Amino acid sequence: MCGITGILLERASAGDGLQTCISDMATALSHRGPDDSGVWTDDAAGVALGHRRLSIIDPSPVGHQPMASHSGRYVISYNGEIYNFTELRAELSVSGMRFTGGSDTEVILASIERWGIAPALERFIGMFAFAVWDREDRELTLVRDRLGIKPLYYGWVDGGVVFGSELKSLCRYPGFTRDVAPDAAATMLQYGYIPAPHTIFRDTYKLLPGHLLTLRAGNMRAAESRPFWSASDGYDPARNPPFDGDDEAAVTALDDLLGDAVSRRMIADVPLGALLSGGLDSSTVVAAMQARSGRPVKTFSVGFEDREHDESRFAREISHRLGTDHTEYELAPNDALDAVPDLAAIYDEPFGDSSQIPTLLISRIARRDVTVVLSGDGGDEVFGGYRRYGHAETAWGIAGRLPQMLRRAGAAAMAGPSEKTWDGVFRLCGPALPSKFRKSDLGSRLHALAAALEADNGHEFYHRMMSLWPDAQSAVPGAVLPATRLSDPSAMPAIGGMAERAMYTDLMTYLPDDILTKVDRASMSVGLELRVPLLDHRIVEFAARLPHRMKRRGGQSKWILRKVCEKYLPAGLFDRPKTGFSIPLADWLRGPLRPWAEELLSEQRLLDTGILDPATVRAKWNDHVSGKGNRAPALWNALMLQQWLTEMGRPGVSR
Repeated sequence: MCGITGILLERASAGDGLQTCISDMATALSHRGPDDSGVWTDDAAGVALGHRRLSIIDPSPVGHQPMASHSGRYVISYNGEIYNFTELRAELSVSGMRFTGGSDTEVILASIERWGIAPALERFIGMFAFAVWDREDRELTLVRDRLGIKPLYYGWVDGGVVFGSELKSLCRYPGFTRDVAPDAAATMLQYGYIPAPHTIFRDTYKLLPGHLLTLRAGNMRAAESRPFWSASDGYDPARNPPFDGDDEAAVTALDDLLGDAVSRRMIADVPLGALLSGGLDSSTVVAAMQARSGRPVKTFSVGFEDREHDESRFAREISHRLGTDHTEYELAPNDALDAVPDLAAIYDEPFGDSSQIPTLLISRIARRDVTVVLSGDGGDEVFGGYRRYGHAETAWGIAGRLPQMLRRAGAAAMAGPSEKTWDGVFRLCGPALPSKFRKSDLGSRLHALAAALEADNGHEFYHRMMSLWPDAQSAVPGAVLPATRLSDPSAMPAIGGMAERAMYTDLMTYLPDDILTKVDRASMSVGLELRVPLLDHRIVEFAARLPHRMKRRGGQSKWILRKVCEKYLPAGLFDRPKTGFSIPLADWLRGPLRPWAEELLSEQRLLDTGILDPATVRAKWNDHVSGKGNRAPALWNALMLQQWLTEMGRPGVSR
């Protein structure tokens, strides 16, 4: 795992100072690669590549990057891991390719020389983002892995393009303008993240997952990225035939696939462990690891004083049952407050998933003992784990059959009483209600459902469900929400019902832009490599082949993954309602985090940063602190935007 960066200029000149520029850009990524650094430049071609290395496989100097292929034609700067590189190396050796070291980087270069970039990508199993310069054709190709596990940004500058693993490296280029795009700021308020390909800066983009972009001096801006893999292909019966076996065959097939994915990700020349939340996904991964390990796997978890959010006791039980070497840390409000000043710099652009805090803290704890960890991320999107999938299918299954006039009337009836009033009703009826109706914020959830019911179709209904600040453009004067893969239904493949469409939408948007961004920045901020076996593309493609009843059955989510986990653990240890890696944010904002939030959301600070409308934001803040409603998710987005603007020195706004 590493950090990559680079420059390509339209017209090269001896006075461009490429060596100095690229060295500075690479230094900005030193946290991603604390073990080694390197730069490569070709002044005549106007190209420069930079690299920061976290040594995982073959930590010897032979693995130094940027690395040239044996023929000298290709030069690469690469971030990630190719888990099947030993098999590829053996195949390439038979064909006459030579190797001098033991790194997967050398295998990538040899694969490109032997087969070409696109055919080589089809053979790779792994997570990766890389830039490869073709010295013969004078082309630069940027590549991002299938699921978007590793990040890659690129931005247009006067006379060329700059790119890197994080925006902070682009900001080090002297000609990079940090003009904030109000439209992107509004999407961040709405979703808690900025959906690809957009970024917070004008003329700067995220390369989409499963895409490559080839740039050639002379007409770079006309270049368009193209896919080498798409999750939608998994739902195309001509490319990925539906699974036709019975339940037992499906469970066995998934167990075999998961076992292979986990085994491949346990290969490292440095200490390795796992993050264990106590939920189904991480428990399954850790169980598969321990079954393939000759010694106790090191596991790490965090807990909370608030029992509603605390799963640490379950992680403890699972660790005891499996025999892992477990480390547990209890997260207090002061820990969150202490971490807040670091978030803007770590997450690099405004990012509002509050579980970034426990993710950051558990990464710091794990890094004391290990350099690589496995996690259970991706299981919810791939196997249908989120409760919202069932809620969306049930709610729209009923509402979608009603005339729009009746839907809107029902929505108005739900939205009429205040959230506080609804909370009082549920509290009064609490003893007679099922446990899922005894939560403290049901009023806000009911109001969110009311807003979603006004949708014209199922795709819009789910989009509204996922919107944390539905009218976000009202808080960013002049903003117009851009079309995203979340809001635009045109790319949706022809797949089953509402739940499966929601899962696919999350796989394409929420997973790479929120979940994977969260874990990448948190782990890499401390030089920790995080691997996600449930997002092995073979598992994702296998899950797409399965009938929906093998993912969600009888009201139970992730049915097939539960059956796999039962091979290793008693169902009672993990079969319970999902808690997630969340913090008691609503209470913390009214309590220990309130002074910090008050200062960031003060009218004067909002005027100073110049992006958010003070009246709109202050109204939402006052609603929350008065107890009128739970506005914590939307407010956290505003707070993270404000914190980022402060960290960036209030950059200018591009209208």
